[in-house]
Amino acid sequence: MELPPGTAAYSDKTPPPSHHQLLVLLGLFLAGIAIAIAIAFWLAGALVWFIPTRVEQQLGRAIVPIYAAQAEVSATQATLNQLLDRLETYLPAAQTNGRNYQVLYVPDQTVNALAIPGDHIIIYQGLLAEVASENELMMVLGHELGHFANRDHLRGLSRQVLIRLSLSSLLGDFGSWGSIASASISTLSTAQFSQQQEQHADRLGLTLLNQVYGHVAGATDFFDRLSRSERPGLAILASHPPSKKRVRNLERLIAQQGYRVGDKAPLPNALRSNL
Repeated sequence: MELPPGTAAYSDKTPPPSHHQLLVLLGLFLAGIAIAIAIAFWLAGALVWFIPTRVEQQLGRAIVPIYAAQAEVSATQATLNQLLDRLETYLPAAQTNGRNYQVLYVPDQTVNALAIPGDHIIIYQGLLAEVASENELMMVLGHELGHFANRDHLRGLSRQVLIRLSLSSLLGDFGSWGSIASASISTLSTAQFSQQQEQHADRLGLTLLNQVYGHVAGATDFFDRLSRSERPGLAILASHPPSKKRVRNLERLIAQQGYRVGDKAPLPNALRSNL
């Protein structure tokens, strides 16, 4: 319909927002995401102690088979589990009740070890190739038991799930539970623990090493060797602080505790013959 001349056209359209309004909305949106992530990080640290062991092991049933499919049932794996059993006898009862700690040996050149839900420690062939004594290998295994004791292996996964759920509430569907589970595998492999978490894990590893042998020879050997030859591409560098810093922290702990240094035991034949 045509309007009479001189009559202004009426529009019910809302004026477009100004640049200032857009910037304010964007700032609020980003602030909401930042707050959601911060809350997820806080909750992950606070709630991890309330996760029952049985729930953790149920989570392990979804994750362990992925690594078990890569593992090799061999004399090497059996020997690694024997070493782990020796360490486990010195753990407090609270850390062994309802647990079934096991090593999965993966014949891959990746230089890494990690603790995963379901009471399993993954040891890669590449890491075995870097150790020269039973003592330093026991320090690595004891360190991973330390992550179980502190539940560090659950913190990254908890953050992963909580962050995705938080973002889903803000952005809509942000991935199915299947994608969360898939991403969790990557999270475990590259979990960057804090310096404090690493020190706590090293402290337990050092304590167990001293209890098994009566001294702490070999405690720093593996990390000292890595510090002299660290190179891009080492998986352990993506998931741990610089080795030089770890050596300094361990040396300080040894001095504080007054641990003595004795003779190192050679690697068992089953481990040397498979490298």
